[in-house]
Amino acid sequence: MRILILGGTRFLGRATAQLAVEQGHDVTCAARGVSGVAPAGVRFVPVDRDDPEALVPLAGESFDAVVDVTRQISHASHALAALADHVGHWSNVSTISVYADNTTPGQTATDAPVLPPAPADVDGPVGPDHRWYGECKVSIERLVRERMGVDRSFICRAGLIVGAEDPSDRFPYWVRRLSAGGEVLAPGRPSDRVQFVDVADLARWLLHAADTRLGGTYDGVGPAMSRADLLNGVAAGLGVDPVLTWVDQEFLLAHDVREWSGERALPLWVRLPESAGLLDRDARPARDAGLAVRPLPDTVRATASWMRAHPADVRQGGLDPADEAAVLREWQAVRDR
Repeated sequence: MRILILGGTRFLGRATAQLAVEQGHDVTCAARGVSGVAPAGVRFVPVDRDDPEALVPLAGESFDAVVDVTRQISHASHALAALADHVGHWSNVSTISVYADNTTPGQTATDAPVLPPAPADVDGPVGPDHRWYGECKVSIERLVRERMGVDRSFICRAGLIVGAEDPSDRFPYWVRRLSAGGEVLAPGRPSDRVQFVDVADLARWLLHAADTRLGGTYDGVGPAMSRADLLNGVAAGLGVDPVLTWVDQEFLLAHDVREWSGERALPLWVRLPESAGLLDRDARPARDAGLAVRPLPDTVRATASWMRAHPADVRQGGLDPADEAAVLREWQAVRDR
């Protein structure tokens, strides 16, 4: 296929471009090129998508497929205006952040309510908390469906993406923490649910969707697992035998241990029951539509290998070792009373 990737220099876009080259496709990446470098073997076209006419020069070419990961509404609108009539299939990488209900487990893209579209004066996420992120993605999804039609558009609502070149501190935190050994603070209960998708598996699915002209809207997620299975799977990939101490949610919150990611956080942990559905969506529709998921230890090994090779690129978030030790001491004191 002749594939145009709008991006292609960072994480999922780069993984998709790399795999497309390996599969023998003719790949063009169009981006500013400031967030990374496109893989070897692609044609890189520097563009500034803030310019409404930036992609017009590519309109003279025909592409079998486009993959777009943008979070800015104007970027999607300009791209569709310039290219929609010249491509056979359009994959829009959206997000499970479009959903209005994060409480209910087991939902699918066909039955879950979504947020309203972004206000007219909002073009993209705002501020460090990415306000309007989900709403902007809702607006972009609508633009893609309206311009390409349901049959020629694939809306992939990605869950948490992990693996090599992960720019977040979420999955890498647990790889780093279990590699360090010692007593490990495990948040919540062993049965709490966790869900993610390997970047390489998601990239392969995007190319499968383009090749088969898959249409419709799906959640790009792997099967949910228990937190115990997550931590034991990370340990298996690293070849270590962890010592896990499970600490109650309310105790953690009372001691300023935070959720999800960032400073003083235990990544991939979310408050329950408020967020019980965030990391526990029904993965069967994606599986039935061709998403193949590799074993967790394989993802761990790929992530650990990248972390060793590129330490400067690994984000150092999560709970500091000294803070973790202090919380564990206090928890032990409570249990011993």
